Amino acid sequence: MAKIRFDFMGKRKYTFALSGALVALSIVALLVRGLTFGIDFEGGTSMMLAGAGDVTTEQVRAALEEAGVPDTANATIQPTDDGSYIVRTAESDTAKAQAAFVQVAESLDLPEQDVNVTTIGPGWGKNVTDASVLALLVSLAAILAYISIRFEYKMSFTAVLALLHDMVIVLGVYAISGREVTPNTIAAVLTILGYSLYDTIVVFHRIRENAAGLTKMSFMDMTNESINQVAMRWLNTGLIQVIPVLALLFFGGETLQDFAFAMAIGLIAAAYSTVGLASPLYALWKEREPKFQALKRKYESQASK
Repeated sequence: MAKIRFDFMGKRKYTFALSGALVALSIVALLVRGLTFGIDFEGGTSMMLAGAGDVTTEQVRAALEEAGVPDTANATIQPTDDGSYIVRTAESDTAKAQAAFVQVAESLDLPEQDVNVTTIGPGWGKNVTDASVLALLVSLAAILAYISIRFEYKMSFTAVLALLHDMVIVLGVYAISGREVTPNTIAAVLTILGYSLYDTIVVFHRIRENAAGLTKMSFMDMTNESINQVAMRWLNTGLIQVIPVLALLFFGGETLQDFAFAMAIGLIAAAYSTVGLASPLYALWKEREPKFQALKRKYESQASK
């Protein structure tokens, strides 16, 4: 049976164009629509209204307004599978939030239930935001340092560029969909960094092995051969990662779905960016070195004869 070989490097103009379009669309979405941050970042109140039955979101919003909850127009009212509502508002006073809960439950004629309110102050939200940004910066710096020491700085910069590409796309999808950014989102993004880096390191390791003593083809062609040599491993790894995440997305609870949504988008973007962005960028950069420039000229001249 003939071995299937795909010309990844030959399609690099198309993958660069696709990456550019996705990143541009994501940036526009972030600038125009922005991100919707959960109460863990901005502060506010989350309340669980159980046994809502046939109560509509409009009725819940009207009850919140009647109870004097601030900024009810922007309150997030999310129905759950068990007939309850999770309501997130801008109220940051615990006593007022609990009183509003009681009034809303009575107004909607909900069954008697314990006051289920969680209030987070804006100071806590700032701490969560600062910790998330710090964790992201430390992760990127550690990745740059590790790959620079383990391989070389050109690999580290192209790998980090691919990671940033993946993160921007994930955040762009959040901006377009209007889905709330929660601590689970940040945890998913940081987890994606690890998976994306693993895919890239697998390919880069094979490229480095094949580059040793390279004389029979150009660096670009060797990069293409290297990707094809690990293509099944790259594909199988991607499928193994994505399948359980999709199962969590479609069948998990609310908390798991928040995590799985970011993971699913990020894993798909990470698998693509390894072969569509990081590897061709690295090959283009390496071909500027005198040794590989000579190989490129040699094999280009032979191909033209």
